[in-house]
Amino acid sequence: MSMISVRSRGNFDRLEKALKKSIGRNYKKVLEKYAEKGVKALMENTPIDTGETAVSWGYEIVEEPGRISVHWTNSHVVQGVNIALILQYGHGTGTGGYVRGVDYINPALKPIFNAMADAAWKEVCSE
Repeated sequence: MSMISVRSRGNFDRLEKALKKSIGRNYKKVLEKYAEKGVKALMENTPIDTGETAVSWGYEIVEEPGRISVHWTNSHVVQGVNIALILQYGHGTGTGGYVRGVDYINPALKPIFNAMADAAWKEVCSE
């Protein structure tokens, strides 16, 4: 029968120091910066008819134990329907037709996601 043996020398002082340091970081501040950039990108890329949907973008930062996230919101609702979503995904009409959606949310937020990931990584790794 084979046996695997693992030996370790030294200690985990450097790892513990890095982890303790990361606990004190203000990740919310980094997320707020990119959440605001996301709102601007969404406003600029929302298809415009009246402009009401474009100016209705906002965000929430949700903190839970062990995680923090950004939720982009749009408050333009007509008869219980969020207009930003039907612009994105399409919708049926009252006369049996269909209006095709336009993917404007994903292209608007992709550069924001990339920049946010880079900034978060730098925040984690900085001294």
